[in-house]
Amino acid sequence: MDLNWFVLYTTSRAEKKVAQRLQDKGLEVFLPMVEELRQWSDRKKKVQKALFNGYLFVKTSKPNLWQCLQTPGAVKFVHFNGEHATVREEEIKMIKRILETGVAVETDNSEIAPGEQVKIIGGALEGMSGECINKGNKDYFIIRVPGINQNLVVNIPRKFLEVI
Repeated sequence: MDLNWFVLYTTSRAEKKVAQRLQDKGLEVFLPMVEELRQWSDRKKKVQKALFNGYLFVKTSKPNLWQCLQTPGAVKFVHFNGEHATVREEEIKMIKRILETGVAVETDNSEIAPGEQVKIIGGALEGMSGECINKGNKDYFIIRVPGINQNLVVNIPRKFLEVI
């Protein structure tokens, strides 16, 4: 049976609960989280939030998608060109590695023109290959997640990039 990473859309701010409920059912789930400093009137606090608001990734087979949707907080699986959106294992691994290094990462859902193909030759993300764009006089390494129309954007100094 083919297992793929499917993109599940959840109700607002329910990503953690849905991920936990799916894990409790024995499914492999990936919910990329980032730490953010939040300011209240009386204090500041670091909070964990989903990198992609409203989305998480579930590794399962097509026949099991309906079972996942029976989970409270799950809304629908994302479709792209009439098919269920899937994310390749390599992209999941790249996202995990970027988050593990702790480098500053942003998400961007704007249309980004194709950039040059590069390999990172230094720093925490050394060895990764992908796409580089120039924005506002800085170089950014991007990972496209087409299933949810999102891009991960990491600022990388040019000295750590080698054009492929």
